[in-house]
Amino acid sequence: MPPLTRDQVAQRAALELRDGMYVNLGIGMPTLVANFVPATTNIVLQSENGMLGIGPFPDEGQEDADLINAGKQTITALPGAAYFSSAESFAMIRGGHIDCAILGAMQVAENGDLANWMIPGKMIKGMGGAMDLVAAAKRVIVMMEHVAKGKAAPGVAPSEEKKILRHCSLPLTAVRAVHRIITDLAVLDVTPAGLVLRERAPGVAVEEIQSRTEATLIVDGAVPEIATA
Repeated sequence: MPPLTRDQVAQRAALELRDGMYVNLGIGMPTLVANFVPATTNIVLQSENGMLGIGPFPDEGQEDADLINAGKQTITALPGAAYFSSAESFAMIRGGHIDCAILGAMQVAENGDLANWMIPGKMIKGMGGAMDLVAAAKRVIVMMEHVAKGKAAPGVAPSEEKKILRHCSLPLTAVRAVHRIITDLAVLDVTPAGLVLRERAPGVAVEEIQSRTEATLIVDGAVPEIATA
């Protein structure tokens, strides 16, 4: 079975949200979570560039070029949405008012260390808001592909680079900050004992997940499949 699609990973991540939460979605794959917030869940999505009340992505032809998220993607606003300065937005974050941050990552270590802001030698624009979110959000969830796939010649399988490691090799964004990791292969929890495998993608064996993870996984009994319906 193939791994989960990006939309399926976002759908699973949306199940982490609870009534009353204020949630920040990081740039990249995490922004897709806005499309899968259950209708029965009353949450508020916050954007670093100054907005509370983000809705799902607009339908084609309904985009408003003036209404964007921190990743410069066009978005929608739910009834009651509020707009404010970036300074006020970061005051909310640094003041501990964000219940959950869902972020992308380049690497995560088994102890919850996070690297998601730079690759040495490549051009960067800065660390961005991740350093504030991981320091102040009550819960940090990483949402990403389980391995990084390199480019390959036609007919040649792409190389894979493990992203869930014993120790991060890239510059850290934060130390021991991550609580849960959701990938296209698995759901993992960071615990004092190590990484616990909680769920697996349909049809993907525990052994395959371990083979694509550098850190040693803790498996306690049968591991349920991630619901994709």
